[in-house]
Amino acid sequence: MRTRSRIGLVVALLAAAAFGARGAAAKPAGPHDYPTAARADFVIGCLAANGFSRLYLDRCACEIDTIARHMTYHDYELASTIVSMQQGGLGIRGAMFKVTPVAKTEMRRLHRAEAEANLHCFGG
Repeated sequence: MRTRSRIGLVVALLAAAAFGARGAAAKPAGPHDYPTAARADFVIGCLAANGFSRLYLDRCACEIDTIARHMTYHDYELASTIVSMQQGGLGIRGAMFKVTPVAKTEMRRLHRAEAEANLHCFGG
């Protein structure tokens, strides 16, 4: 099966599961309930990094669920933005996303949540 076909299949399955369970207009119920699109985006990225294996579908879904238990969506979104800015190669502007106390605190929180998720979902 070609990679593009697998991506389409994964997206279709995630969308069907998300909309079937919650409805298309549903909003997060609380601070640890991430929007469906954010969860799907995380899982698709995780699958892409791990070869789109069915085994990783379960593990990647477990990973974002575990992160969601440890971080509010607001904090996760903030940390994700900081990661994006750090990787963007913005020179001096990008440096402030590495050295500021807020950036350091949020990155520590994200790394702790990711480590817990790794232990819980990937067994290592």
